[in-house]
Amino acid sequence: MPKRKLDPLPAAAFHIMVSLADEDLHGYEIMRRVEEQTGGRTRLGPGTLYSSIQGLLEAGFIAEASSGADARLNDERRRYYRLTAAGRKAAREEAERLAHLLRVARARKILKGEYV
Repeated sequence: MPKRKLDPLPAAAFHIMVSLADEDLHGYEIMRRVEEQTGGRTRLGPGTLYSSIQGLLEAGFIAEASSGADARLNDERRRYYRLTAAGRKAAREEAERLAHLLRVARARKILKGEYV
């Protein structure tokens, strides 16, 4: 089986996919959600965001959506993105990989606390 280009997922790509787990979003809202879901620890700039989106589109992990959750607020220039079934599977596999890594770090006494 050939190795996937995005395996493991880059952190920015994973954050984008997590932000799209519940609803379709446009680029600026993805940036805002990533910052919110990381408590301000991760801020995606436009270059990182859109190059990551391009890679995720090419991999089939996300797709352009026709519109966002609130059609009244849609701006025709905005592109909305949604997580695909393949993207949800890839995000789940990445989350499991990271959870395993945290368990190993805790067992080796590198990490303490209630993370996973």
